[in-house]
Amino acid sequence: MSKATKLIHSIPVDPLTGAISVPIYQTSTFVQEAPGENMGYDYARSNNPTRAVLEKVIAELEEGSAGYAFASGLAAIDAVVKLLKSGDEILAVDDIYGGAFRLFTHVYQKFGITVNYVDTTNADNVAEAITSRTKLVWLETPTNPTLKISDIKAIAAIAHSNGALLCVDNTFASPALQQPILLGADIVVHSATKYLGGHSDLIAGLVVTKTKEVGDEIKFIQNASGAILSPHDSWLVIRGIETLHLRVAEHSRNALAVAKFLQQHPAIDTVYYPGLYDHHNHIIAAAQQSAGGGVVSFTLKAGTTAAAKTVVCSTKYFKLAESLGGVKSLLCHPATMTHKSIPADKRRAAGVADSLIRLSVGLEDVSDLINDLESALNIAVSAHRLAEELVEIN
Repeated sequence: MSKATKLIHSIPVDPLTGAISVPIYQTSTFVQEAPGENMGYDYARSNNPTRAVLEKVIAELEEGSAGYAFASGLAAIDAVVKLLKSGDEILAVDDIYGGAFRLFTHVYQKFGITVNYVDTTNADNVAEAITSRTKLVWLETPTNPTLKISDIKAIAAIAHSNGALLCVDNTFASPALQQPILLGADIVVHSATKYLGGHSDLIAGLVVTKTKEVGDEIKFIQNASGAILSPHDSWLVIRGIETLHLRVAEHSRNALAVAKFLQQHPAIDTVYYPGLYDHHNHIIAAAQQSAGGGVVSFTLKAGTTAAAKTVVCSTKYFKLAESLGGVKSLLCHPATMTHKSIPADKRRAAGVADSLIRLSVGLEDVSDLINDLESALNIAVSAHRLAEELVEIN
C-alpha cells in the first residue's frame, strides 16, 4: 500500500452510520449503563470519539503505538516535559522554537529541570554534552527557523545508550515526509496547527509514542492536566490530514523553486533549505526526508533588522504573520516575532540573524510568489542604497 493510500484510508468510515466523514461528537459527557459501565466513554476530557479517531490516525501515520491530541503544540510539548522530575535535564537543539525555549527556560527550570542547548547537527556534540542527568533529548529537524538537520538515527542511539528518551518535533516535515519513530525516536510531537491542519484555521498539538508504556504516561498527563483538543478542532485536523500528502508535495515543489530563485538574487546572503545540495547536512535530510518541505529561510546582505522589516512589509502574496503550513504563503521576521523571547546573544549564536526572514511557501502559482519576493527585495535594496547615500551626505 502506498503512503498516500494508507494516509487516506487510515481515516475510518463511521461504524454506526457509514458516514464517510468522521462525525463530530459535540458532547461533554456520556450516559452510562450502570456506575462504571459505559460504551468506552464517560467524560469528554478523558476521551471523545472524534478525538479518538484523530489520535489513532496520527499514531498510524507516525508508526507509533499511540497518539494523543492537545489544545496546542505547546500543550503537547508541556505534556512531554511532565514526564520528567526535578533534577532531570533536557538536552535540546540550540536553534529551537521560541515557544519551546520559553516553556523550558521560564517555566520548567524553576521546578528544577535544567536545559542544556547544543548544536545537534553534529551528533558528536550530543555525545559530548549528554550526562547522567539527561533524561530527554529534544530535537527539531528541520529546525525553526534555520532548518538545521540532525541525524535522528545517530542521536537516538546516543540517547538510548545513556538512558534518555529522544523526542523529535516533526512539525516542519510532517509524517508525509519523515517518520522519526522508524529512525529510533521514542516520542514525536507536532504543532498540528501547521501542515497537519493545513488551512490556518485551528490550534492543535499531537504527541505520538513508540511504546505503550510511555503512551500510558502521556495519557495520564493529558487527562490530569486537561489540555485536550476539542471535537470540532479534532475533526478539522482529520479533514486536513486527508489532503496532507498532496499539499506537502506541492509546498515542497514551490519551496524548492523559491529557494533556487533566492540563491541567485544579489541581495541575499544565505538561503536555508534542506532540499538544496549545499544545505548543511543535505545528505542526511535526503536520507530521512522524502522532500525538503515548505519552509525556506534566508538572510540579507544588508544584515539589518531594518532591511528585513522592509522586505516583510513589502510583499503582496506573502502575508506577514506568525505560523506556517497553510495554503496561503506567509512570511515573518523571527528576531522580532516568533523568536523574540530568546535572548539576542543566544538567538544569534544559534544562527537566527537579525536579517533572517522565514517563508512558509504556500500553494499559489510559484511564478507569482517569486515575482512577489523579487519586488519586495528590490524595494529593500533601493531603501538600503538611499540610507547609505544619506549617511554619506551627512
